[in-house]
Amino acid sequence: MSPPLFAAVLAAYLLGAIPFGLLLTRALSKRDPREHGSGNIGATNAMRTGGKLVGALTLLADILKGVIPVALAIAAGLSETWIAIVAAATFIGHLYPVYLRFRGGKGVATMLGVILPWQPLIAGIGLLLWFVLMKLSHYVSLASILAALSLPLLIALTDGSRPALMTGLLIAALVTLKHTSNIKRLLDGTEPTTEQDRQAQP
Repeated sequence: MSPPLFAAVLAAYLLGAIPFGLLLTRALSKRDPREHGSGNIGATNAMRTGGKLVGALTLLADILKGVIPVALAIAAGLSETWIAIVAAATFIGHLYPVYLRFRGGKGVATMLGVILPWQPLIAGIGLLLWFVLMKLSHYVSLASILAALSLPLLIALTDGSRPALMTGLLIAALVTLKHTSNIKRLLDGTEPTTEQDRQAQP
């Protein structure tokens, strides 16, 4: 790996690792999302902890930190393989941030971010699928898991590249792994619904 490519991958990881959910919740509500709700630093728990504005800003920030490095890699003319590596590094940064001892979010918003500039059709279909599943099930977590699992399938069906498919498989596996506790609560019938989330907001 040449120094410029190493620097690009490292920068992608470090940007992905910025815990916007924690920073925004602390700044705007003086609360720590790790001490409330699910204890996660993603947009859903940021909303539960700090309210709708905090949740919306966290969602936007987590998407943008996925978009920016991948869009820059594409603009720089990197190969499909290196774009896939940059996307994976950004996504892994969000899940395992060095700033928080590798305890990060669940990756759904950043998943959308890294796919959006690279595979916009798939990103649009995935977002629509997530929205429909969330409305039908009333569970954000279930919609997120199923949308992530659909990612490699959508890439394969749209004749995406092998690097894109491998990144899609990695993302699907890691999102599912990060939602292990949600899966257990879904099976137990104790997972909060979207209506319960709205009622629990400060």
